[in-house]
Amino acid sequence: MRKAITLTVNGRERGVEVEARTTLLDLVREQFGLTGAKLGCDIQVCGACTLLVDGKPVSACSMLAVDADGCAVETIEGLGSKDKLHPLQEAFMEFGALQCGYCTSGFILTAKALLAENPQPSDAQIRDYLAGNFCRCGCYQEIMQAVKNVVGES
Repeated sequence: MRKAITLTVNGRERGVEVEARTTLLDLVREQFGLTGAKLGCDIQVCGACTLLVDGKPVSACSMLAVDADGCAVETIEGLGSKDKLHPLQEAFMEFGALQCGYCTSGFILTAKALLAENPQPSDAQIRDYLAGNFCRCGCYQEIMQAVKNVVGES
């Protein structure tokens, strides 16, 4: 069964018809060509598929696209531009908080949501908020430094 939905992706309204079982991750990757979010665990554990839906981090591997009907979706591609990176993107580069890059978009989008909710989080609050994201390269110290650097700029 197919259903017509409308969502705003990175500030652009998009109408699309999807199968009822299509995940939000599959929609943004396959139909919109936005491949920053990755399929990792496929069970809401690793955070590689994180997207922001109405400003909140979600596991897009487990959210149905039809459930995003009428929502604003932000992907890593909608954050900053080639000419002007978002401060979190710059900090991740500066502090070496990305090695293979597989988890990076999920960490950055989750950190963005945290800072929107709490512009001055403590170290414990940062760790708690990012706990749903897994870095296989073990860049946790660098990720903390990057987020703390952006907090220090606010």
